[in-house]
Amino acid sequence: MIIFRLIGESFRFAIDAIRQNKLRTMLSLLGITIGIFTIIAVFSGVDTLRAKLQDSVDKLGSNTIYVQKWPWVETGEYRWWKYMNRPRPTLRDYQRLNERLGNVEGVCYQASTENRIIKYRSSTVEGVSVTAVSHEFSKTKNLEFQEGRYFTDNESRSGSPVIIIGADVASGLFDGQEAVGKQIKAMGRRLTVIGVYKKEGESMIDESSDNIVTIPLNFAKSIFDVQGDNYGGTITVRGKDNVSLEEVESELRGALRSIHSLKPGQEDNFSLNKTTMITEQLDAMFQMLKIGGWVIGGFSILVGGFGIANIMFVSVKERTNIIGIQKSLGAKNYFILLQFMFESVSLCIMGGGLGLLLVYGLTLLFTYAMDFEIVLYMSNVILGIGISVVIGTISGFWPAYSASRLDPVEAIRS
Repeated sequence: MIIFRLIGESFRFAIDAIRQNKLRTMLSLLGITIGIFTIIAVFSGVDTLRAKLQDSVDKLGSNTIYVQKWPWVETGEYRWWKYMNRPRPTLRDYQRLNERLGNVEGVCYQASTENRIIKYRSSTVEGVSVTAVSHEFSKTKNLEFQEGRYFTDNESRSGSPVIIIGADVASGLFDGQEAVGKQIKAMGRRLTVIGVYKKEGESMIDESSDNIVTIPLNFAKSIFDVQGDNYGGTITVRGKDNVSLEEVESELRGALRSIHSLKPGQEDNFSLNKTTMITEQLDAMFQMLKIGGWVIGGFSILVGGFGIANIMFVSVKERTNIIGIQKSLGAKNYFILLQFMFESVSLCIMGGGLGLLLVYGLTLLFTYAMDFEIVLYMSNVILGIGISVVIGTISGFWPAYSASRLDPVEAIRS
């Protein structure tokens, strides 16, 4: 009960301080408000961007490895002149890997060409990516359909003129009507739509399936050179769920070195790209952004902390005689100490709460006015309140301690 009474009295003293000295108090709280706003705004932006990027990375597959000519990331200088002379993954590589690898769910070859025009009667969709895939594509990627199905084994093997289209392509061509069974024109050929991918939305790393059409690899061979340099041939390997990514990577590297007849000690002439490479780069980048937020907001909080300490020293001076009366009536030192400590913390929470309200307003502005959703996570709200409590405790301790040590007789006479 004493604690609750202390908290109640402290809040009343804090409110009185604001009411009696509005300008002084608000200027002192401004540092805390700006500091909390800066830190939490940066953290909210970073966490939202991190979540969106992570969703895009997860779509690539956490247990999936991409055999490509170029590495996604590299420590130090990017040695493009070295990678330029590497051979692209070939159909021979894909076929040999399918025969040799045992710890995989599937091995797929795919090639793509961009900025193509897709037509249906008088409707046209431009800027579409056409991707040719081997039948194992459904084993290396989680496919969801809002309409229709995937290729049958016979359609893939015989190279049937069938196609699966993205949600945006379907919307542009058929305007909400059923797409399956209709014939469209792509790359000068007529193809029958057998499926429509479920709408994914924008992806910040990989290309969204919404603006992609997929055709069987054996059909694509009659249209373009699927192994050509202009079509980005890639072999996708997805490991089994009960096998670690490191084990899959080790088996894949050994098989590729054998297929390419590389001698022991000779450097790989291929790149094994995986999502963990992107995740590590993202973690390092976002960590630097968060440190920047701490540094910028830290200066404001430091100034705000001195401001709160100043208010508390003034408050102790103004209420010295009241402290003397309280102590003469039997108030213990800890009672006086906690009274001023709670008042300091209350003031900081007010400043921090105002900073959080400003951040929340900023998230609404970005979400509804700029069409870019930023989320104020509860963890960041708790962090903001926690910082306010810590700063209030540190800033108020010495003024509260000096008040608790006052001699009651001298305090009453002041």
